[in-house]
Amino acid sequence: MSTNSLREIRESFLMSKAELAKMANLSVETLTRIEHGKPCRVETKRKILIALGLKLSDRDRVFH
Repeated sequence: MSTNSLREIRESFLMSKAELAKMANLSVETLTRIEHGKPCRVETKRKILIALGLKLSDRDRVFH
């Protein structure tokens, strides 16, 4: 089970993993790993939050 809410939030925006990966300039494989709870760099989290149109202060809601 995922340790973060990234997948749920992405799906709530009706966004595919490929769409988010392109918008965040990341690979689909990277997003898959993150959605499965693997750690990632702060810069990667920042890219994802910006691509989702969220504030950096939302990071704790997305990445537990």
